[in-house]
Parts: sequence; C-alpha cells; structure tokens
Amino acid sequence: MNKKLIEAFGPILLVVISIIYTACNNASSSSSKKQLISFKPIQGIHYSEVQRLQKNGLALNAYGYQLEPQWQINFVSDDSASVYSPIKKQFLNFPLSRGYDSVFNTARAWLRVKKMNKDSLVLEILKAKNDSIEINGSKVYMLFYADNYIKNVLHSDTATLRRPSRRDTQFVKSLVIKANKDITKAFAARHPVQFISKSPLVTAKQLRTKPDIMNNFDTATDYLSPEYDINIDKAYADFYYSFTACVDDRGEMHYLRPLIDFSMVGEEAQKSYIHLSQSVMDSYLKYYFKIIPGTTLGFMHSSNITLHVQGKTSARGESKK
Repeated sequence: MNKKLIEAFGPILLVVISIIYTACNNASSSSSKKQLISFKPIQGIHYSEVQRLQKNGLALNAYGYQLEPQWQINFVSDDSASVYSPIKKQFLNFPLSRGYDSVFNTARAWLRVKKMNKDSLVLEILKAKNDSIEINGSKVYMLFYADNYIKNVLHSDTATLRRPSRRDTQFVKSLVIKANKDITKAFAARHPVQFISKSPLVTAKQLRTKPDIMNNFDTATDYLSPEYDINIDKAYADFYYSFTACVDDRGEMHYLRPLIDFSMVGEEAQKSYIHLSQSVMDSYLKYYFKIIPGTTLGFMHSSNITLHVQGKTSARGESKK
C-alpha cells in the first residue's frame, strides 16, 4: 500500500520538496542581501574624494553646474565617521546609521556603497525628502581613493586627480559656443561675473548663502543664480530696482526681466519700471563698473545674474538737508 502511495504521489512530493527547498534558499539569499553593511574592513583608512560624476561620466550638467569632489572621510567604527568640513576647515565626527542594501547616513547625507576596498571607495548619493529616501538614487557617484594609495601607488595628489577630464572640457566648450552665439543659451558660470568699481560712489557685493542646518549646508544657488547688491551714491534720484540680466563673453550686459509682480498695478507701471531700471543699467552700471564675464573651466561665456540696484541722491553717511 505504501509503495502504491509513493508511486502515485511521488512526483507531487518531489515538487513540494523542490518548492520548499527553493523557498528556503530564496529566504536565505534574501536574508544575506539584507545584511547591514560593515565598515570594519576599511576602518581607520583616510579616503579623499577625487571625482564626482553623473551616470554619463561627466562632472557637469546642461545647466553648467559642476559637481565638485570635496569629501574626505574616515570610518572610525560601524556607527561613527570622521568627515572633513570645508567650512570649518577641520575633521568632524558624525554618527553613522546603517541601513539595508548597503545604504548608510552620515554628515547629513544618505549614501549607498557601490564598491569598497582598502584602496578605493565608490558611493552613490541618494536623495532624501522629508522622511523618505529615493532608493533609486540620484545617479551621482563619488569616487574616493585612500590617501596612502594616492601617494604611494599613484604617486599623485588630490589636486591633480580632481582636475576636469578631457570629456568635461569638450562638453563645456560645446556649451560655451552655443551661449556666446545666443544669450538665451546662457548657463551658470563656475566663477561668476565680477563687478569692479571705477568710482568710490558705486559698490557691488555678491550675496552669499550662509550654510546652515536649515538649507542642509547647500549653497548651490550662489553658483546657479548669483545675486548682487549694487549701491549708487549721489544718484539722480532715490530708487530701488530688481531685475535679471545676462552678461555675455565680452562683459556686455543685456536686460532680461524685472523681478516685480505687476499684476496689481497694471501694464503702464510695468513699462515704466522696465524703462527706468534698464536706463540705470545702461548708464550707471555700464559706465561705472568694469564687468568681467563669468567663466567655467577657464572659458568666458554668457551667464545670467540677478541685480538689486539702490540709488541715493546723498552719499552714504551723509544726511539730507
């Protein structure tokens, strides 16, 4: 009877056993994939970031924004990392939180380990919003080399390794050619426009974002959209205008648009504002400043800026009579 049962249900039993075996293997495999990443193999090694690249291998995007390798990191333990702060000019200790799928958090950044050994380290930057993480990543990768590897194997230094690649240079050249032929193709300059005063009555100051916890220490807006406060003493009238302009590769300024909401005041007020603010740009700014165009990788090119221009009939510190 038992023999007949085995003959009848043997194939079914084999299938059941196979399913159970496969399920056990998958569970074991899934469990191994969900192991928390450990930094013990590389603890105490100082790494310096030498490249920060997009998925296409370029360090710059179509807007001219250049990804800069800045990090220096040392994994002190599985729950602590020492990271160099370019702002404070020193190494700071940060808690290190480990997650699954090689994800970890330190120095207010979510990262995923793509490669790790004693000579090099590749991390992918993850986007975080509120309480969630974009697990697919930003497709931006950070390449680190161990300081010892840079010095004793590559016989180089971080400054040399961080230089733009030939591909980056060719890419920027293509952007520059387009921007200098057509200012509507202007892009952000790595080194922004400079205003050099020709008179003690006019001053220009670029506004700088103060890095803090509220902006996650991100000052990218200073790069992508530089703003300037310009003061003019002994002007023909008291005025204050805010507008955007394009500075081309020759240092010539081109008026773009006012930064005022005219929906409540009408078309005539808008026309007057544009006329007066453009006149100020074409007179005071063009005659009393030497304007140096923005540059990227050493190439001068058209780039857009924001201006807040204040004119006073009296000089600063001089009271009106």
